[in-house]
Amino acid sequence: MSVIFPDLLTEVRAFRAEHPEVRYVDLIALDIPGHFYGKRYPMDMLEKVAAGTPLKLPQNCVLLGTQGGLYPIGDYCFADGDPDAPRRLVPGTLKPVRWEKEVIAQMLITSDGTAKPIEFEPREVLARVVERLARRGIRPVVAFELEFYLFDRKLKDGLPQFPRDTATEDEDDQPNMHIERLSRFSSVLHEMVDVANEQGVPANVITAELGPGQFEINFSHSDDPLSAADWSALFCRSTRGVAMKHGHRASFMSKPYLDAPGSGMHVHVSLYDEAGNNILAGHEQRNLRHAVAGCLELLPHCMPIFAPNHNAYRRYGAMVNAASRASWGIEDRDACIRIPESDPRNLRIEHRLAGADANPYLVLAAILTGMEFGLDRGVEPIAPLNDDRQSGIDFPKDALSAVAAMRQHPMVNEGLGSEFVMVYCENKRQEQLDFLNEINAREYRWFL
Repeated sequence: MSVIFPDLLTEVRAFRAEHPEVRYVDLIALDIPGHFYGKRYPMDMLEKVAAGTPLKLPQNCVLLGTQGGLYPIGDYCFADGDPDAPRRLVPGTLKPVRWEKEVIAQMLITSDGTAKPIEFEPREVLARVVERLARRGIRPVVAFELEFYLFDRKLKDGLPQFPRDTATEDEDDQPNMHIERLSRFSSVLHEMVDVANEQGVPANVITAELGPGQFEINFSHSDDPLSAADWSALFCRSTRGVAMKHGHRASFMSKPYLDAPGSGMHVHVSLYDEAGNNILAGHEQRNLRHAVAGCLELLPHCMPIFAPNHNAYRRYGAMVNAASRASWGIEDRDACIRIPESDPRNLRIEHRLAGADANPYLVLAAILTGMEFGLDRGVEPIAPLNDDRQSGIDFPKDALSAVAAMRQHPMVNEGLGSEFVMVYCENKRQEQLDFLNEINAREYRWFL
């Protein structure tokens, strides 16, 4: 169980007393594509920051593209002088990092809660949504599930290779869900969970998934949505680090193999009122259906968040449990929104559309905005897949169409912030054009 400290300075001093060997700390935050950026500080400087020394980083770090470049967006990037913006330390996130050669520390930083939050920072976007719900007396309880693939650490001709059993060195090239796979890769999987737990991430259940070298690890529920998203982000970082330590490469890429299932980010969400009652269970579950309807209506206009890159769109409609239309169903894994069987106290939605490489702060912000929109409208959803296997709403299947659908939608702009929507859509539009601006070998084979 995590210790709750009365202030940041006490937390930093307690950490230094417990880990005197740690000399450096990585101060990290998630950018728009879902990568960590930040700076490495000596531990004595961290103590000064905790005591009140201002912490600033360039504002435009948040706008970095997948490959680290910047795109001109409105008055940002190349027209604003690249100004600094304040950040703050996130209490409770100072933890040791043991997957590197030398033990260091890491701690989350954010602009939310500062004197001048960055409107398009992912954590700030989610913080605004959570605060808006809190003003209405709505408290979300959230749990993430993340699927990922293990590969051999070395690529072959630029392509991934199947992971090798650490005991036999045999390739794990058989798609299956056998429990034996957990035994064969237990050393790396168990350390992934142990390291995540040390980071404060309550990772628990491990599942061998259908794809070759594919696994899923679940997290406990949290009544703090920001912490739940923090856990998802931190888990990705620690999992990659532990995999490299064991001679593997862990990837949350949405669709690494065309002939195997993709990797998803599944998000379970319940809503409670100030008295602790499950809002979704109210009025004979009418609120649940209204929340589902809101999510389904906004889903086609939030696709750049759920599918944040070119590869992510390959996952939809392929193989099993990957919807090609916005749909819902009770205990139905072919639906975008699944309603797991549960008692009224734990009634929830499971949002299954996002790829595992999506930004967890933005995914959760979009889901909560959709649920809030549905509760306000009070409209019944389309038929569930249990009643009609053809039921569903079309959504964009490519990045440029998705950006166009998101950019002008009034409720998405209102719910997530118009400045964020402008910045995010332009970032994704330019990145997709940049990605397509290359002639690959297949194009020469077909058209030369």
